[in-house]
Amino acid sequence: MKEKILITGITGFVGSHMADYMLEKGMEVHGLKRWNLSRLRNVRHIMDKVTWHDCDLTDPVAIREIIKKVKPDRIFHFAAESFVSPSWQNPSHYMDVNYKGTVNLFEAVKEAGINPKILMPGSGEEYGEIYESEVPINENTQIRPVNPYAVTKIAQDFISYVYFRSYGMRPIRVRTFNHEGPRRDNVFGLSSYAYQIAKIEAGKQPPVIKVGHTEDRRNFTHIRDIVEAYWTATEKCEVGELYLIGSEKAEHIHTFKEALNKFIALSTYKGKISVEIEPKFVRPTNVPRLIGDISKFRSKTGWEQKIPFEKILEDTLNYWRDFVKNDRY
Repeated sequence: MKEKILITGITGFVGSHMADYMLEKGMEVHGLKRWNLSRLRNVRHIMDKVTWHDCDLTDPVAIREIIKKVKPDRIFHFAAESFVSPSWQNPSHYMDVNYKGTVNLFEAVKEAGINPKILMPGSGEEYGEIYESEVPINENTQIRPVNPYAVTKIAQDFISYVYFRSYGMRPIRVRTFNHEGPRRDNVFGLSSYAYQIAKIEAGKQPPVIKVGHTEDRRNFTHIRDIVEAYWTATEKCEVGELYLIGSEKAEHIHTFKEALNKFIALSTYKGKISVEIEPKFVRPTNVPRLIGDISKFRSKTGWEQKIPFEKILEDTLNYWRDFVKNDRY
């Protein structure tokens, strides 16, 4: 009998790749979408392979009914407001979706009388103000969040721990560092650069790339490596424990400026491409460094990042070239 997998946020960047991975494994995949709000471009190729449920996680009645109906064996909880910049203007909304939506999910599972493993993907952004002496970050590094989004992800993580300690529920808690690749929205750094280059190559934008702050340093991992890590986490990690996921390899650690320069070098545009700071892309606070120590996760699971950094850039750029060529926006 096939294992039943429920993916919240299945129409998003990570959720759609997780669905691909689960379908390749032969799982019975159930996905939540908001009937009038979810964008389906990331999942059009699997619409007939997934069992769909209309649900907004901020509605406790809706998620309660779906959990009772599906009774999933594992839940991958990707539904979230994940773009940092709007969180300053919408802090209550971010808390409603990221924190309260998670409470609604756990309450629904508890009420249904089932106890699936629930992957809880946190973010390196939770660490916030990290000093050079604290790099690489580990599970015990102090968190100093500097944006509302990060606070909501901390709340999401900690409430899952409360349900573990209070009710014996089974969250798999991870904090994941920057992951990139096809389908990531073009409001995020690397995808924004790739989208603009694709438009320049197609003659649909002047040869000027608009950016925000580019000196922040990150470790980057391909989305396909990350979804494999998430599955492995639900197979091998201890419930209630916290694990960091990402790439420790030096060739995967770059500033956004370095990544942008590599994108420009990959471009087929023959003229000069310039870079300009766009004030609206500059955040009130920035996070200069997020480099993780994943030794605990690697030791527990044996997982290793496999896809090279250059492949992240190539896949992202080719994805946006295809979109621009076919006028999908």
